[in-house]
Amino acid sequence: MKILLPDTIALDPSLPEGWEAVTVDARTEIPAAHHDAEAIVLWGPSREHLASAAALPQLRWVQSLSAGVEGILAAGFAEDVVITTGSGLHSATVTEHALALLLSLLRRLPEAREAQARHEWSRELGGLQPLHPTGRITTLIGARVLIWGFGGIGQRLAPVLAALGATVRGAARSAGERAGFEVIADGDVPAALPDTDILVNILPATEATAHAVNAEVLAALPDHALLINVGRGATVDQQALREALEAGTLGGAGLDVTDPEPLPAEDPLWDAPRLLLTPHGAGGRPVGADQRISENARALARGDELAHAAAR
Repeated sequence: MKILLPDTIALDPSLPEGWEAVTVDARTEIPAAHHDAEAIVLWGPSREHLASAAALPQLRWVQSLSAGVEGILAAGFAEDVVITTGSGLHSATVTEHALALLLSLLRRLPEAREAQARHEWSRELGGLQPLHPTGRITTLIGARVLIWGFGGIGQRLAPVLAALGATVRGAARSAGERAGFEVIADGDVPAALPDTDILVNILPATEATAHAVNAEVLAALPDHALLINVGRGATVDQQALREALEAGTLGGAGLDVTDPEPLPAEDPLWDAPRLLLTPHGAGGRPVGADQRISENARALARGDELAHAAAR
């Protein structure tokens, strides 16, 4: 059995006996010599590569190393092809990035960088400071955090924030308790927003979550609140976000994702005040990819269910 591996990442999975691994260019069409592949790993594929993968006549399994597989699901793979996601492979790195965005905003590092460029020792940013100044949140100590989209990344991030002094709860499709944290239902989010200092958005991109963080959500948050988005850009109404930042009805925002991507140079969002924007850099480094591929390859060889299969 032949499995195709992308050249966009160094991989060395442990495969079942009789399997052949072939590395191919993930930016071009799959060569005819490898159209007999029954499995393929996708990581940063071009549209051409993805289309040729969907046309492989003997394909049985697609392993994505991305947590989100919207593009793969829309590529036209046959219904009997199992598509498994990279869910969980990015929890550690996205947690780091979300924390970096949040601490940068809390500690006003963008303003400090601007002061440094001016060679200015800012008395406003340094020296004696109140822990909880009126109208601004400057610490995780005592901060009320709501993580909307409480999957693997949210459950990895929550204890980190709690260890730094925050009170954390999650929001998901159903209420309950996960990983030791209270989780409210999505329908109860609006009522929770007025008591939220930091809203961390890790929602996936679906029809139901399109512009979930809209003008109404932003207006319900306190004026000092911060928004962090390390989920998907389509889940935030960017015009409403920009207007809230310009009006001063939102304390700040840290975005790692936008809609579209790349964000056009002429988009006014770039110039919004108190906005920290990074170019979808939270993930990009799957942790445990070889193990995920190996485990699913062995499951396929045994005829067992594959882990993290996407709903078709």
